[in-house]
Amino acid sequence: MTTSAIVLAAGKGTRMNSDLAKVLHTVAGRSLLGWILAAAEPIGFDAVVAVIGHQHEAVAATLPEGITAAVQEPQNGTGDAARVGLDALADTGGTVVVLPGDMPLLTADTVRALLTHHTAAGADATVLTVEMDDPHGYGRVVRSASGVTAIVEERDADATQRAIREVNTSVYCFSADSLTTALQRLGTDNSQGEYYLTDAIAIIAGSGGRVAAVSAPAIEGTGVNSHAQLAAAGAVLRSRINDDLMHAGVAMVDPARVYVDAGAQVAAGAVLLPDTFLDGRCSVGSGAVVGPAVQAANTSIGEGAAVRYSVLDGAIVGPGANVGPFTYLRPGAALADSTKAGAFVEIKNSTVGPRSKVPHLSYIGDASIGEDTNIGAATVTVNYDGFEKHRTVIGDRVRIGSDTMLVAPVSVGDDAYTGAGSVITHDVAPGALGIERSPQKEVPGYAARRRRRAEADER
Repeated sequence: MTTSAIVLAAGKGTRMNSDLAKVLHTVAGRSLLGWILAAAEPIGFDAVVAVIGHQHEAVAATLPEGITAAVQEPQNGTGDAARVGLDALADTGGTVVVLPGDMPLLTADTVRALLTHHTAAGADATVLTVEMDDPHGYGRVVRSASGVTAIVEERDADATQRAIREVNTSVYCFSADSLTTALQRLGTDNSQGEYYLTDAIAIIAGSGGRVAAVSAPAIEGTGVNSHAQLAAAGAVLRSRINDDLMHAGVAMVDPARVYVDAGAQVAAGAVLLPDTFLDGRCSVGSGAVVGPAVQAANTSIGEGAAVRYSVLDGAIVGPGANVGPFTYLRPGAALADSTKAGAFVEIKNSTVGPRSKVPHLSYIGDASIGEDTNIGAATVTVNYDGFEKHRTVIGDRVRIGSDTMLVAPVSVGDDAYTGAGSVITHDVAPGALGIERSPQKEVPGYAARRRRRAEADER
């Protein structure tokens, strides 16, 4: 007996007031559709179909391997979408779970409980419901002594039905045969003139079928239809992520001010301080201290490293490295173990070798720095000639003097020095001192003459 899933992800999401398809809006590192697929993945469905419509090419491009895309055109209601999804299933027997693409708080445990109850009850359909103090906007679950008899959308409900606090989550489990028959009988006699999947419940119950219900925590039944609801869902998801990390051994001084995406990996023993953002596929090693005030995206931070008051984008920070404060590591910045990128330093597309330091006020771009090298304050690799980028190569145990301009392409050999204030335009041999300065001049009596001139101007 097969178990399949249909994810309804065709809607535009008008209330988002956005040109982006609703299911592509992201929260805590995943799209809305990505969160529902993540909840489905542990179940081990034999097949999963995502029914897409608005911006279907963009939505299809985000689907993981193994998920079938079925396009609903035009978008004529959830019942029609379920029919499109059912048609796309290679095997239409067994059990079919229908999931909405805009419920990021739904968990795999709840989906599993729905399936278990459906099977144990021998039901033709099972509805996942929640109790809400304020059910406004949700379809009401109508019951009789024998079970669920109907789901009535609020816009079509009478006063008595609107008083019902048990609401539909738009998550269902059907026997495939019952769903197929019910979809064939759907009509459009409602305020929207669309095919409602909710009507399938009344059809099945009215035909003598058994319709069961499973209650879920109210938070899991929350859909996202606005940016305010998206933000509220994000707060819940981040809290779940942080709770899991802390239970696994990650320390947080103030979890409410730590923002970790679902794709990030943080090892036990790491410390995340307030106002830390780990966006995308970040990794943080054991013993690392990240924060306060760090935004890292798709960045690896090694064991025992320390990063504070900095922005990192596509960077690698090696074990024991020290970054910040006010450091900007751009894509391609790779710091080896025990390195330092200090205050007001920017590094991009460059490697910094073990134990080397760029302590402060420097720009390192398109460069390779060896091991045990020190880059003096206010050093700049002048890597762009207006047409092309060029590389700077700095060897091992080099001492770059403060305020050195390294005009690429240029190399500084092992054990070499550059004099402070130099503009280095030619290679410096290993062990040599590269220095470029104009002779200093002194003008005697300059200050007195300036003072006399100022006094004369005042008169």
